[in-house]
Amino acid sequence: MSVAIARKVALEVLQRIEEADSYANLLLPRLLEKYRVDARDSALAQELAFGAIRWKSTLEAIVLSAAGREPGGIDAETMPVLVLGAYQLLLTRVPIHAAINETVEQAKWVGHGKTSGLVNAVLRKVSAKKWDEWLATVEADAKTPVQALAIKHAHPEWIVTALKLALSADGRSSELEALLDADNEPALINVVALPGLAKPSDTANLEQHSSSPIGFVVQSGNPRELSAIRSGRLRVQDAGSQLVALALVAAAQVRPGEQWLDLCAGPGGKSVLLAAEAANHEAVLTCNEPSPHRAKLVRDALNNSNLRAKVIQEDGRSIQGSFDRILVDAPCTGLGALRRRPEARWRKTPADLKELNLLQSQLVAAAWTALKPGGTLVYSTCSPHPSETTSIVEQALRQFGPSAELVDATKLLEEVSPTLRLTQGRKTVQLWPHRDDTDAMFIAVIRKSVS
Repeated sequence: MSVAIARKVALEVLQRIEEADSYANLLLPRLLEKYRVDARDSALAQELAFGAIRWKSTLEAIVLSAAGREPGGIDAETMPVLVLGAYQLLLTRVPIHAAINETVEQAKWVGHGKTSGLVNAVLRKVSAKKWDEWLATVEADAKTPVQALAIKHAHPEWIVTALKLALSADGRSSELEALLDADNEPALINVVALPGLAKPSDTANLEQHSSSPIGFVVQSGNPRELSAIRSGRLRVQDAGSQLVALALVAAAQVRPGEQWLDLCAGPGGKSVLLAAEAANHEAVLTCNEPSPHRAKLVRDALNNSNLRAKVIQEDGRSIQGSFDRILVDAPCTGLGALRRRPEARWRKTPADLKELNLLQSQLVAAAWTALKPGGTLVYSTCSPHPSETTSIVEQALRQFGPSAELVDATKLLEEVSPTLRLTQGRKTVQLWPHRDDTDAMFIAVIRKSVS
């Protein structure tokens, strides 16, 4: 069957996300290379794949409503075809006839013609209403305000509840819909100008990021075409992640010869920035990553920027050594990066939190044991969920007792980046996509007393 290559790639991404728990940002480039897709079709394939994944639950609700069926009433092979078709009809400028005809062709290709009639009928009904009209239709079936928001913004209900709690703790209860909207807007590409390596000419044509003093925005094009990216002087990195590393460096005056540890280093973004800072301050950086594959990514990232750091592969919960500064960028649900990882919202469940919270607490405890008296520990997660952020810090402070001082990270980061608009009156920092144009990174800084 003749199926437009961009739509073919997008559908395969959706199928493999469902069937094999693949990651869209890793899978898509491989498929584009496999099918030798040109630049124009590559952009369309990315828009279709990422958009359909991002709006998956809302599009499924619309498709079921148009088909007059209950959840589960459309087979698992056909639903991704319908979701992709509905996305084109409702959220792109693809002409109606092209979206329907091409999707019917895909149905023939996927289901050997068995469901093409259903696909044709459902999409014609979908095309009879606009996006806002369909939203009103499916929202009307919601039984609670949270469920209505979940349908409207394509977030699982438990994530809507978690984000609501996190915003409330930050005094921003009224900003929930703004945050949900931001999660559904693809983020612009951020790059970091590595201290001591980047030249003024590397960033002369880039826009300064509003939240990071060493962050810049690539408005369009492929950042890997920039010579400074290829040479390793600039790196693609979210501005929030840049601030995490900068917080560790700025927490206290650096003495030459200090020992630094990046405890959960893979895939190496923060490691490279810390290695650049360590070189500038005559400090020594060790990067720990237990996964062999991710440890290789750390080494490759360091090598690409001609930076030095020792890379070890240990279970972070039993780390040995004695360090002046330790970064614990802990494994988490990733709820703070939903705009960059569209499938992440469908991957995690509340059940994952118990295991993650235990791991986060264990990593912090191990880091504290390896931290020298007078040393600094930075705990961060790419999640605003209270159980992964403030709860972990509060538990750690109770466990460590009077030897632990919670440093005012708000004041610290405002000195690092005066343009930040952080919540006053709290010592930990929660960044937000809709306010700071960063991933929703959480940052806490804890100092160990000398005695």
